[in-house]
Amino acid sequence: MSSVPVLSDHVRRQAERRGIDEAILLTVATAPEQVAPVRDGREVRQSRVPFPPDGRLYLVRVFVDLSPGRETVVTVYRTSRITKYWRVI
Repeated sequence: MSSVPVLSDHVRRQAERRGIDEAILLTVATAPEQVAPVRDGREVRQSRVPFPPDGRLYLVRVFVDLSPGRETVVTVYRTSRITKYWRVI
């Protein structure tokens, strides 16, 4: 997670459609609160983020494809069901 991942066209469209600012997307992708494997070569990075107008807390989940020397963000979404996905360590 040392470099800035590449954003696919799909993730840019999904972020816009879902009301997730690109700055939030990049912050979660590069400095997540949690990282979990999805399958070989893909992981989900997630952080709890307050959203306007009332500051309600959502979990932003960013899915990243990993390949040598390159990370590509493939999709993103936010959910209010934090406890469903949050891993207690």
